[in-house]
Formats: sequence, C-alpha cells, structure tokens
Amino acid sequence: MLARMNKPRSSARKPAKKSPVRKAVKPRKTANTSSSVASGRKPRALPPALRLVEAALSDMKAVDVRVLDVRGMSDVADFMVIASGTSDRHLRSIADRVVQMAKASGQRPLGVEGEQQGEWVLVDLPDVMVHIMLPRTREFYQLEHLWEPRTPAPRNSNSGGKRTSAARG
Repeated sequence: MLARMNKPRSSARKPAKKSPVRKAVKPRKTANTSSSVASGRKPRALPPALRLVEAALSDMKAVDVRVLDVRGMSDVADFMVIASGTSDRHLRSIADRVVQMAKASGQRPLGVEGEQQGEWVLVDLPDVMVHIMLPRTREFYQLEHLWEPRTPAPRNSNSGGKRTSAARG
C-alpha cells in the first residue's frame, strides 16, 4: 500500500502548451470620421487641424456638424466643416474654443471673421475652413448643397423630347 502512495500518478496534468502570442491589431482609421466626409474619394491622411476642429466642436456641443471633403473642388481648403450653434454667444464660444485649441497645438489660425455680427463665424485654419452658423443662417445659405458632389439625375428613356398622347391634352 505504501508503494502505491509514493508512486507518481499517471493522470497528473501536464502543463498546457502555450499558443503563439499574437500582436493586437489596431483598427485602421479611414477618412470617414465621426462626421462622415461627404465624398466618395479615396481616403487619405486627415490633416491634424481637422481632428482638432472635431474635438473642439464636440467639446463645445456644436449642433449638426458636417465635414465636407472639398479636395479638388477648392484651392482654399481641403476640408470644410459646417456646424451650428444655439445662439450668437454659443457661436462665439465655439469659435474661441477652436482658435484656442489650434493655438495650443501650434497651428495659428489664418483668420477669424464674423465674431462681432454673431450669425456666422468663420475660422480659417491650414487645410480646414470652419463655418459656425445659427440654424436660420445655415438654412438660408445651404453651404452643404453648394459643396457636396452632385450625382447626375437618372434619365427617363421615354422622355426623348417627344410628347405623349396624354401630354397633348
């Protein structure tokens, strides 16, 4: 009986084999950020000013933020960011925050316009133009429709300039 107790068990567990260690793969960032770039172009590296602007707008609770990719359509900027504020004071504070964060990151704004009027504030950063407007001003000017790429309207095959019998009336 003693011999049996001193004998090593054959059913003892063997150490498990270690699986090869795999490095964690980080998801790749594309041009479509939180606001969705409004174009079908190939994604390229986003300018640092764009990330900065999105952070500032989010921080100040800007409303209805749109990022438009205008590369190839405009020589003034690569991206236009259009956002709304709830009041003229809110517009100014959003613009001030964008300028403050840009200066802190070492990117001086090329210009700031419209702070005194309070309906539309424009902040011009390298490669990014930021439009902050009151909702009624934004609705009036409709900048999104001006800069979004246009898709051709589908053509109707039987409207080749000929009148149909119903149209002769």
